[in-house]
Formats: sequence, C-alpha cells, structure tokens
Amino acid sequence: MSNFANQLLERIKKRSANIGIIGMGYVGLPLAIQFAKEQFHTTGFDIDQNKIDALMAGQSYIKHIPQSIIRSVVTSGLLQASANFDDLSKMDVIIVCVPTPLSDQREPDLGFVISTSRTIKNYLRPGQLVVLESTTYPGTCDEVVRPILDNSGLKIGKDIFLAYSPEREDPGNAEFSTGTIPKVVGGNDENSSTLAVKLYGAVIKKVVPVSSMSTAEAVKITENVFRAINIALVNELKIIYSSMGIDIWEVIQGASTKPFGFMPFYPGPGLGGHCIPIDPFYLSWKARQVGLQSQFIELAGEINTKMPIYVVDSLEKALLERFSKPLSGAKIIIIGIAYKKNCADTRESPALTIIKLLEERGANTVFHDPLIPAIPDTRDHGELSGRQSIPLDKKTLASSDAALICTDHDDIDYRLLAKASPLVVDTRNAIGNAVEFKNIINA
Repeated sequence: MSNFANQLLERIKKRSANIGIIGMGYVGLPLAIQFAKEQFHTTGFDIDQNKIDALMAGQSYIKHIPQSIIRSVVTSGLLQASANFDDLSKMDVIIVCVPTPLSDQREPDLGFVISTSRTIKNYLRPGQLVVLESTTYPGTCDEVVRPILDNSGLKIGKDIFLAYSPEREDPGNAEFSTGTIPKVVGGNDENSSTLAVKLYGAVIKKVVPVSSMSTAEAVKITENVFRAINIALVNELKIIYSSMGIDIWEVIQGASTKPFGFMPFYPGPGLGGHCIPIDPFYLSWKARQVGLQSQFIELAGEINTKMPIYVVDSLEKALLERFSKPLSGAKIIIIGIAYKKNCADTRESPALTIIKLLEERGANTVFHDPLIPAIPDTRDHGELSGRQSIPLDKKTLASSDAALICTDHDDIDYRLLAKASPLVVDTRNAIGNAVEFKNIINA
C-alpha cells in the first residue's frame, strides 16, 4: 500500500478518520447516523440549509428516523451538519449520496453527481477516500467521476482513493437497518478497495467486496431490474386473471406454498420510490450506448407505467356498474399517497399520478394519509403541492362516491373504511377477501 493508503487505513482502524457525507436525505442521513453511532466523527453536508438547521437542533425531518437518535449523536458531538463545503478538505472520507433522477426523455440525469464531483475535486488533498453511493449505470465511476477527480493532479490509487458502494436503504423497514444490510463494495484499484472494505466493515456487519466499481454498480442495478420486471409480471397477471374472475392475491398465496422455485411479488397501482421506477432505465440507456436493446426492462417499464391508468379505468367501470354514476363529478377519497406502506415518502408515488388522472376525467379528489399531513412539492406534480390530508370518519366516507386504496398503511381503520364507504377499490389487498362486504373491489 502507498504511504497515504497506510495512513488512512490506520485512521479508519482507530476510528479517528473524519467522515463527510454529501446529501442528507433518505440514504445519507441514516448512513451518517450509523458512522456516528460507531464513534466516527461525521459531518453531513447538504445544500438545503433547512436540513442543516434541523439536524443541528437534533430534529428529524424523515419520519422513520427517530428524533431521539439524531439528538443523541448530535449532542455527543459525533454528528455535525454543514452547508459549508470548504470543510470537505478536513474530511478523510467523502461519501456521495446525491439524487440520480431521470430526464424528461427517461435518460440518466447525472447533474448532481457531476456537480458534486467537481466540488470535491476543488477540496481534494492526499490521503482522502471518495465513495459514490448514488445508484447509477455501470461505468459511471470510471467514465464520469474518475476523470473529474483526475483533474485534481492527484493520482488515484496512490494519493487519493475512489470506490463505489451502492446504497440499499429501505425506508420504513423495521427488519433491516443501515448497519445490518450487507454492503457491496468495489474499488478503483487494490488500495481503494482495501480502504473502502475496511471503512464499511467498521460500521456494517457484513461487507461484500467485488472486483470493480462497475461490478458494484451493476449489482445495484440488477437488484432493481429484478424487482421491476417481476412486479411488472405480476401486474400483468393481475389484469389477465381479473378478466377471468380469478383473484390474483389468492393465486399468489397458493403459489407461495411451493417451498422452492417461486418468489412472491405483489401487484399494485404502479411503481414508486426513487429506485425501481428509475434505475432500470439507467441500464437500458447504457445498453443502447453499446448497441444493445434491453427488451425486458423496456416492457416492464411500459406495463408498470400503465398501472395507474388501469386503476382509474377500474374505478370508473365500478362506479358505472354499481351506481350508474360517471367518474366526472364523482367524489373520490384516496387512501394513502406514500409510494409504499408505513413510510412518508412520496417520491414517484403512483397515487399522485392517479389523482392527476382522476381530476383530468372530472373527478373531485381528497386524500387521507396518516403519515403525510400535506403533499410536498414534487418535480412532476407541483400542482398538488400543499394539499392537506383529511381525517377519516363515517360521515366523510359515506358522503363520498368511492374510496381508492393506493397505499396500505397499517395505521388506517380498514373496517370503518369498508363499512362506511359506498364503494372501495383496493389496489393493495389491504382489506382482503372480507366476504361480509359487497362493496370491495380489488383492482
């Protein structure tokens, strides 16, 4: 190992290395807390001063992260937050957790990664390790990040070090945490790989080294492509079986009794979250760059993207068949607008698309979400920003024409919903086969 690599390795072993994490969102904040809990002095960097102020006050702005944990690591002095990127020069390790969205043409938008890499370059000094965690296509570190850092004049692998380790956060999942989810790590070179493995091994139970940064990038993309394709398959099966009068949920339950060769995936109103609706298209774009077509990915994307339309069509059909009532003018209560249950994250949530589709057809919509008091500003649905969640009670439900379950939070009174609503369209099987209720439709 080079002298700078040996020096950094010793600092990691002694937990005297200063850790800087750029991006204090759903990925960066839990990671910063994990490093701080394991006695590393950690600084969270973000351009959003509101986040910095909240953290320094010991406050949580992400619902599934308890305020008590933030207060504990901030009070101990192990976690600080800063919008002053000059402090990057003081960090021994710089971990990048910035968004990687899609453009309007469904192509990778690496603007945040590029601008952050350029900022880091300005503060690089010998003996620093840079790790990208943002999900991206294979080759991003080699083709985008490394050339920017090379312009610093420092030699990667000798003076500074570069690695990729994909995030695997699952917001709201009580079974797995940042410290218990295995961490895949790929380095630019042997020194970079060794340092990154030792770094994450100090705070995470299991580290999985792979041969290169591109391999590590491909691991993350593969995980999300696998999920997107299988969800698309079961969404398509739901449509097919529904037309045959067969309950897809009962089918999945029966198939799941096979102890081998089957893994259950579940249908829904569409894909949400930052990963599954977006990441597969990073790979399909990269495939096109090398002259190949990713047919499975493109087809899965097409099926999943159309699910909100299928849900709205099903609701419209049910209103006509049950009450001879058109969707135009109907009052619809949306139950849950988070992209998945028991979390307050609306990124890419299909519920927002469904609200837009319903209102385009003339429906009047309101929503109830116990975790989201108001719809935040989003890139694609800014017109919905600020709308507030309404309370659920018998009178409100009875005065609606239908309730549409988009997110199956645990903290919802589904029996009240089923008893008081004239019609419930359930996209998540939240109520199940409650035979006493004749007003429930799975869609």
